[in-house]
Amino acid sequence: MTANTNRLDEAAVGAGYPGAFEPGRLLAAEPMTARMLPGVPLPARAWRIKYTSTTATGAPTQVSGTVLVPNTPWRGPGSRPLVGYAVGTQGLASTVAAASWQLRFGLEYESVFLRAALRRGWALAITDYPGLGTPGLHPYVMGRALGPAVLDSMRAARRLPEADLDPDGPLGVYGYSEGGNAAGWALQLQPDYAPDLPLAGGVVGSAPADMVDMVKFLDGTPYAFLLFYGVLGIEAAYPELNVLQHLKPQGRALAALFRHTHVAAAAVLGIGAGLVVPTRVSTFCHRPPFDVPEVKARLLENRLGGIAPATPVLVAGGTSEQVIPYPQAVRLAEEWEALGADVTMHTMRGREHIGGAMAFAGPAMRFLSERFTEEADAPVLLRGA
Repeated sequence: MTANTNRLDEAAVGAGYPGAFEPGRLLAAEPMTARMLPGVPLPARAWRIKYTSTTATGAPTQVSGTVLVPNTPWRGPGSRPLVGYAVGTQGLASTVAAASWQLRFGLEYESVFLRAALRRGWALAITDYPGLGTPGLHPYVMGRALGPAVLDSMRAARRLPEADLDPDGPLGVYGYSEGGNAAGWALQLQPDYAPDLPLAGGVVGSAPADMVDMVKFLDGTPYAFLLFYGVLGIEAAYPELNVLQHLKPQGRALAALFRHTHVAAAAVLGIGAGLVVPTRVSTFCHRPPFDVPEVKARLLENRLGGIAPATPVLVAGGTSEQVIPYPQAVRLAEEWEALGADVTMHTMRGREHIGGAMAFAGPAMRFLSERFTEEADAPVLLRGA
C-alpha cells in the first residue's frame, strides 16, 4: 500500500454517523520489519495496521495491530490459514506495551510462538488491544472489549491487499493468559458479532475466565499487583463506574504507577514488594472495588463460559498455576461442553504459568493444524458423497 492509499479516512470511521460504522475496517497499513529478537527478523512480511472495532459497551473505537504473512508460499491443502493471535499480558503503557511496537524492536516475549506459527505457513493478525498503540486506556482482561479487537484484526488483515489472503480461507484463534481471555471471548462472540468469520477452531490457554474468582485467588499473594491492573481495566472499559474513587491516596498512586508500566516492570515491582509484604488490595482501598455491586455486575458480564463457541475448541490449564487457577480452565471447558460446544480439555500437569505457555504451544498449534486440514478436506468429502 502506498502512503496515499493508507491515510486515515476519519470521517468514514463512523463516530457520530449512525449506520456508517463498520467494525474491522482497515484504516491504515504501514510496512514494517517484525523482529523475533533485536536484529533477528521474523520470517515474514509485516504491516502495522489500524482498524475499527467496538468497545465493551459497543461504541466505535480504533485499534492497532500487526499482520504477518510468511515469506514462503503456502504449500498445504486449500488456502493459507489466518490465525487471530491474542497475546498475553503486555502491560498498560500505551506505547511500549503494544505488541506492534515490541515486534518492531524484537522485544515481544511471545515471538517464539509467532515464529512457530509462521513456520507452519499461517498468516497472523495480532491485535495490540484497545488503548495499547492507540489513545486511551487498556481494558485489561475485559473480554467484551478484547474479543472484538481479535475478530476485527482478522477482518482488517483480510482487507489488506498486499497480504493476499483468501477471503474464504480457513480461520483460527489462539491465545494464552490474557490472550486466552481475548481468544475465548472472540470464540464466544464470533457467531453473532462476526458471522463473516466462520472459524475452523480455537485454542484457549490458562484464561482468566472469572475475575471475581481471580480476586480471591490473587489477593495477598506476590501476584496481587495484577489486581491493580484489573482495577485499571475496569476503569478503561467502564469509566462511568469511577472505580478509582474507592482507592485511598496510596492506592491511587500505585494505580498511576502501574498504568505506565510494561508487564515486566510491573512484575518486578509487584512481585518484589509482595514477597516482602504480602499485598492485600483492601489495604489500599476505602472499599475494595470488586465488592461494589455495580463493579461486580460488570465483572460477571465479562465472565467466560456463558456462550457456546460455534467451532471446536481446545482449553488448557496448568495444575501448578500460581497466576490463573487451574480449576477455572476445567470449569470453562465443562460449561462450554454443557452448552453443546465441541471441547477438548488439555491438562498440563505440573506446569506453572510461564512453563504452561511453553507446554501449551505445541498441542495448541497441532489442534489448529488438524482443524485447518479438516476444513480443507471437507469440500472434497462433500464432492465424493
